[in-house]
Amino acid sequence: MSVYITSTGHHLPGEPVDNDRIEEVLGRVHGKPSRLKRRILEANGIQTRHYAIDAEHRTTISNGEMAALAGRDCLDRGYVPDARLDMLSVATSQGDLVLPGFGSMVQAELGLPSLELHTSHGICSSSMMALKAAWTAIRAGEHGNALVVASELASRLFKASRFEAAGATPDFNAEFLRWMLSDGAGALLLEDRPRGLSFRIDWIRGVSHADAFPVCMSVGRPNGQGRHPSWQDYPTYAEAEADGALLIRQDVRLLDHLVKLGVDGLLRLIDEGRVRVDEVDHLLCHYSSHHFRGQIFDMLTQAGAAIPEEKWYTNLYTRGNTGCASLFIMLDEFRRTRELAEGETLLCFVPESGRFNNVYMHLTVVREATS
Repeated sequence: MSVYITSTGHHLPGEPVDNDRIEEVLGRVHGKPSRLKRRILEANGIQTRHYAIDAEHRTTISNGEMAALAGRDCLDRGYVPDARLDMLSVATSQGDLVLPGFGSMVQAELGLPSLELHTSHGICSSSMMALKAAWTAIRAGEHGNALVVASELASRLFKASRFEAAGATPDFNAEFLRWMLSDGAGALLLEDRPRGLSFRIDWIRGVSHADAFPVCMSVGRPNGQGRHPSWQDYPTYAEAEADGALLIRQDVRLLDHLVKLGVDGLLRLIDEGRVRVDEVDHLLCHYSSHHFRGQIFDMLTQAGAAIPEEKWYTNLYTRGNTGCASLFIMLDEFRRTRELAEGETLLCFVPESGRFNNVYMHLTVVREATS
């Protein structure tokens, strides 16, 4: 059974924040301007992004509320009333609460009546895992439709007070993501039939390399080796915070593996015949930094599998890196702003640096048959 994306939606909190104002919102650690900010921003190429906190570090909208607004935007543009929705599949890196599952909170925010619920937890690729769960359920004939929502509220981790609570000036691995990540939510409506101009999901393939590589991006453990491998192993939460175990960290030394593994996975799909480079009309790739775009293109070129750069689409530079929500927000903006013809194909690629999980998806533009 074929499955189609029939509607899309998104929500970005507040007004866009440019590079001159970013530290006004997140705050200066110990009152001092960052020495790393300019270097990291130049590499990632992001010009504006959105935050769900204000300059006083007050949360303006919760993660669950953002997810619900994106879901509502998608449903309002779609063809399935709330009471006819069969499944809600939701993804985030960190919900507003440790428990219960994020999906339960989003269902309540949306006010959706009884349906099947799925929550996918992870980092960037968790949205694609949530999408695959819904896609699989519809293909199996379990459901006729599903709403898939991905939402991230990273800015609460980047308040100056978080770093000050950890004592000394933050190390590079802790500060790196402060200038990379931002907030937002995206949503897709899946059905077992096309509606108007839709995207048919041809396949979704994920490849994890967690067995071969150490953790690259994490929250919940201190920097380096210590007595406490997890924030939950400390005698008190205050001690975990003081040791920096609650900061989000990126081991930047491992990031080159992410690009290589992602390209290797794509080449494997080409060898399998799933991807024909000359038949790809659009490439939507969630690269977290402009720095990686060139690396990906160069590796594909060297392998004789380059997709011309004029076929690449991203909104990273104006919407920011919104983690697992990035591809959904990207796909929504792409769908709204492009004149698409039936038969055009999209190759979507989401690499995740948490412990190196890459997910690929192939879409075809189709049009609902009319009598």
